[in-house]
Amino acid sequence: MGLATATPAGPASAAADTSRWRTLRQGFLLLLAGAGWWLAYSQLAAAASWLTSEGLGLPLREPLGSAVQFFLYEVPKVLMLLTLVVFGVGIVRSFFTPERTRRVLAGRREGVGSVLAALLGVVTPFCSCSAVPLFVGFVTTGVPLGVTFSFLVSAPMVNEIALALLFGLFGWRVAALYAGTGLAIAVVSGLVIGRLRLESWVEPWVYRISAGAGGPEDERLSWGRRLGLGREAVRDIVGRVWPYLLGGIALGAGIHGYVPQDFMASFMGRGAWWSVPLAVLIGIPLYSNAAGIIPIVQALLGKGAALGTVLAFMMSVIALSLPEMVILRKVLSLRLIAVFVAVVGTGILVVGYLFNLVL
Repeated sequence: MGLATATPAGPASAAADTSRWRTLRQGFLLLLAGAGWWLAYSQLAAAASWLTSEGLGLPLREPLGSAVQFFLYEVPKVLMLLTLVVFGVGIVRSFFTPERTRRVLAGRREGVGSVLAALLGVVTPFCSCSAVPLFVGFVTTGVPLGVTFSFLVSAPMVNEIALALLFGLFGWRVAALYAGTGLAIAVVSGLVIGRLRLESWVEPWVYRISAGAGGPEDERLSWGRRLGLGREAVRDIVGRVWPYLLGGIALGAGIHGYVPQDFMASFMGRGAWWSVPLAVLIGIPLYSNAAGIIPIVQALLGKGAALGTVLAFMMSVIALSLPEMVILRKVLSLRLIAVFVAVVGTGILVVGYLFNLVL
């Protein structure tokens, strides 16, 4: 009987051991970073108050001191929340690509397709700047027009940045309220536009483009690579939105410190029936994203503005921005853009009035 001889580990086994060790090391560092994040986050309020009153010598009850404290607290708070959620969603996004999203939506019936498109819009890495290539790609691969519009509404409006910041600033009820109403607007808008059969109002050149065979199947990524994609998402997204964030917080700080509460309550309160449509009309010409607009929302609510009115303002800024309409003009006729604005705008008005009535 011969003795079994041990086979030396080959290069593949050594590479697998190295990969497992690297993944464990990254997991440990991630846990360590999470603990440090939580420790720093829990001390932000005390640090902002100390810096304002002791470091700068500003009375916290005075308008300037109140505004400065608001700014010093909200800037690191929002940046930390933004970094955390963008990192997490960057990992989630590694499971979704434009090709995969189109394959999921192509051939779906309008009802199921609109719901699925709205849900996918929350987690996929698209914004209003991607409107034209997304629209062309979806339509040419067989995605119905109404389903495409559900995605185009949901992707910029109900996004991970908005949800994370709303959760961090106002709690889960307001975040869930925003997500639920935003998804409902996206689904209903897609269903309405789909039932109207407005395909002839799309610019003719869109339908002349060949969809092609599509890209290759996504490779199976290691968790080390997915963590790397999360870090890349933080560098990309936070690097792009921080100026809007600082501008929004600065404006919010001014409102928080200097705008009288009675004035804001009379202008955007429940008692003024015209406050909701006015908020929508004011929001459409503005250009911002969730990171820039939510600090303003926080300041408006703190000064007595009604929740429904503020949500209507926020949704109009994000989902009906004038720059997005200009971009969409490349693929849509003016009539179809007008229908899109009317349907989405009506949904936003209903949300504003509904929550002013029941909350």
